[in-house]
Amino acid sequence: MSIEVHHLNVWYGRSQALYDINLSIKSLGATAIIGPSGCGKSTFVRCLNRMHEEVEGGRVEGEVLIDGINIYARAIRPMYVRRHIGMVFQRPNPIPTLSIFENIALGLRLNGLAQGVALKEIVERSLKQAALWEEVKDRLGEAASQLSGGQQQRLCIARALAVEPKILLMDEPCSALDPISTFQVEELINELKSIYPVVVVTHNMQQAGRIADQTAFFLQGKVIEVGETTRFFSHPEQKETEDYITGRFS
Repeated sequence: MSIEVHHLNVWYGRSQALYDINLSIKSLGATAIIGPSGCGKSTFVRCLNRMHEEVEGGRVEGEVLIDGINIYARAIRPMYVRRHIGMVFQRPNPIPTLSIFENIALGLRLNGLAQGVALKEIVERSLKQAALWEEVKDRLGEAASQLSGGQQQRLCIARALAVEPKILLMDEPCSALDPISTFQVEELINELKSIYPVVVVTHNMQQAGRIADQTAFFLQGKVIEVGETTRFFSHPEQKETEDYITGRFS
C-alpha cells in the first residue's frame, strides 16, 4: 500500500510540532526518517496510524492517504486504521505476565481473526517471520519477561505481523538493543520490506544506509529533503542535510 502525506500539520495543544509535511512512500521498501531529537520524527510516524490523536491535546490537519483513502476522513474509525497499520515502539513492550504464545495470540483473539489450530499456525508463522521461532518454539508457555531485550523486540514485531498489517511502522526499534540484536532486527527489516512498506524512525544514519531505500530528513518540524538513500547520503541537495549527515550539528 502506498502512502501519500499532503499538507500535514500537527499540534500538541497550542504548540505546533509539524509544519506542512508532504511525503510519498512507495508500496514496498523501507523509508528511514532521520533528524535531531525533537524534530518531529516520532510525531510524524504516529500520525500515519492515528496514534497522535490519543495524546491529550493532539490535533492533526491535512491528509494521510493510504492507497488513495484519507485515514483522517470522518467515516474512518481509528481502531480500523491501527488494525491495518502496525507499530513497533522504541522499547519492547510485550505483556510481561502473558506467555510468549499469548502475547501474539491476544490480538488475534481480540479481533476475532483466529482460534484453535488456525491460531497456532498464525503464531508459528509470525514467529518465523520475526526470526524468533527457532529460539522459542520449545518455550511458548514461558512468560515473555523471560526473553532477552532483543528477543522481546522481535516478539513485538511478530505480534504486529500476526494480524497481517498492510504497513509496518517502527519508532527507533533498535535504540534500546545491543549490537547483535540490532543486527537481527535490521536483517528482519530488510526481509519484511519486500512484503510491506516499512517506515523506520532512526537516530543512526549508518542504520538508515543499511536498511532504507528512501530517506527523509526532518528538522524543526519540517521535511528538509527526501531522496533515494544512496544519493541522499552521497550527494545531499540541501545545506542543512549536508550539515547534519557530516556531523556539523546533531
